[in-house]
Amino acid sequence: MSRVSIIIPTLNEAKCLGRTLRHLSLLTPPAWEVLVVDGGSSDETIAIAQTAGVQVISAKQCGRAAQSNQGAEVATGEILCFLHADTLVSDDLVTVIEQTLADKTVVAGGFISLMAGEKTTRWGVSLHNWLKTYYAPLLFRPHLFFQGLRLLFGDQVIFARRADFWECGGFDSNLPIMEEADLCIKIVRRGKIRLVNRIVQSSDRRVAKWGFFKATAIYLYIGFLWGVGVSPQYLKQFYKDIR
Repeated sequence: MSRVSIIIPTLNEAKCLGRTLRHLSLLTPPAWEVLVVDGGSSDETIAIAQTAGVQVISAKQCGRAAQSNQGAEVATGEILCFLHADTLVSDDLVTVIEQTLADKTVVAGGFISLMAGEKTTRWGVSLHNWLKTYYAPLLFRPHLFFQGLRLLFGDQVIFARRADFWECGGFDSNLPIMEEADLCIKIVRRGKIRLVNRIVQSSDRRVAKWGFFKATAIYLYIGFLWGVGVSPQYLKQFYKDIR
């Protein structure tokens, strides 16, 4: 059995972290370790993580990419799993990850993200996000699509072998957005990326704040501009943090 390290970058995630960690406590088999890499939270995020008994690391550099890399440096498992604080996973997560990576031609993977809130499930946005995994690489990187490129994003719970993650350089800590897509483009040169036919549940807080049409327009706008080479530093202004 492989050792799976789960890495959670956080910044003021007190509203959702406790529930996420409770789900992780039910994993069967359990994760090898859970590491929360905090970027300087001013709410109860750190206290919640400490109460749950997981390892808490203070980030040297704030930003999801940099915090994820720092967690990967500290992690001791052979497999790294990057989980957003507002995403819930099933109790067989570790088994699914191990079974997926048992195929040596698969270098990384992720799940189908079902976006939901307290009172609704965002079926339309979730469907688009699923389709985007396929149509975005086919549209913008067709040569890599046929090599196995699938564009995964953070709420899809990306996982990879530790060795492959670092061989391709990990996340680019200088990217404020689209760091997961950048990782996919780098790591696919070492093998295929697989979208696992299983669901994880992510928060709809952005769609709830922006509304369906505005959120969809922002996602499409950022995705298209990134695909044609616009700087993620420029694109970040359209994708504000929402807690």
